Amino acid sequence: MDAAQGLLEDLPDGVVVVGSDGRVQLVNAGAERCTGIPREQLLGRDVRTALPLQDTTGRDWWSMTDPFSGLATRTGHRERLLVLPGEHEVLVTARYVRPARSAPVQRVVLQLRDTEARRRLENDHAGLISTVAHELRSPLTSVKGFTSTLLRRWERLSDAQKRLMLETVEADADRVTRLIAELLDISRMDAGRLEVKRQVVDLAGLVRGQVERMVATGQPAERFRVAIASPLPEVWADPDRLEQVVSNLVGNAVRHGAGQIDISVTPDPDGDGVAVVVDDEGEGIPAEHLGVVFTKFWRGSRRGGTGLGLYVVRGLVDAHGGRITVSAAPSGGARFRFTLPAAVPDFVQLPGTPLLDRRSGAERRQVRLALPDGVDERGAAAPAPAAVDAAERRS
Repeated sequence: MDAAQGLLEDLPDGVVVVGSDGRVQLVNAGAERCTGIPREQLLGRDVRTALPLQDTTGRDWWSMTDPFSGLATRTGHRERLLVLPGEHEVLVTARYVRPARSAPVQRVVLQLRDTEARRRLENDHAGLISTVAHELRSPLTSVKGFTSTLLRRWERLSDAQKRLMLETVEADADRVTRLIAELLDISRMDAGRLEVKRQVVDLAGLVRGQVERMVATGQPAERFRVAIASPLPEVWADPDRLEQVVSNLVGNAVRHGAGQIDISVTPDPDGDGVAVVVDDEGEGIPAEHLGVVFTKFWRGSRRGGTGLGLYVVRGLVDAHGGRITVSAAPSGGARFRFTLPAAVPDFVQLPGTPLLDRRSGAERRQVRLALPDGVDERGAAAPAPAAVDAAERRS
């Protein structure tokens, strides 16, 4: 019994055991923390007076549930938010212990949890809704304004004015699309359902392509300095997800940094993978903020943005088995560095080859490979649509 009591004392949640006479038989340390009531004031007392629980509308919970005289088929109650005197909130789950089906209740076991975790989750959800609403309002207001102007004054606007308005509408629509994509990614990450479709990726070409897109949007080409080591280890990654990572980091350097932006791609000196480093010459990130940069809603000292981009970046890098860090750049700005492992995935089936499983047991996992156009999963050339149509007509 002492060992069992010791285990109960170590539980993070509170446990209160009530006997068939309604009196408290056992209280652990977690219950004392959750209720703020010393166990000496609970043990041996009628639980209905020792723990006068009420629901959020002020109704007495014990009289509503009536565990000892209620329905004989009840086995307990799911977790719900209840209130103790002094507006002390606690999450309570009840379990009715019966020696046989429909027999009288022998014991009532209460599990008590602090509401702090739920409050944090609710605050996160409220913050997310507020942030998304704010970020959607600005581009949608712009889209609404410009489209209304175009519809009403089309004949009076010059071609240059029309083009400017349409380009603004397109940019705002892209902004909304990116925000929705971030929200979907966050939902998948939090639920553990983020998919990574690996294939061989030209990381150097992906980085150069991102810089070219920045230059095409009006950034001076001399602002970017790209250094690509050769040769690089072969990288298996999801090209769309990897482009999202690089785009976010380079975009942050452009928006929040200043001066030269240095991007390097080299073999990882600490492993067999590849390391990508993005440096800027901006004001940098205060040392006390470095530990929270990749958390939800972190925006630093500047206003604007959702504060979700770097959270998504970390999730995408983690999904590839990599690691991302932030530190001070030699130039005084911010340095973001992420690494990716360089190896053939553990579970692959190349076109025209037998299945290759490089791991065993519970460690096995499947990686979906992108196949070239015109090749099916067996490695054979896929029939052209015209040939399929002709075969169907013959049949």
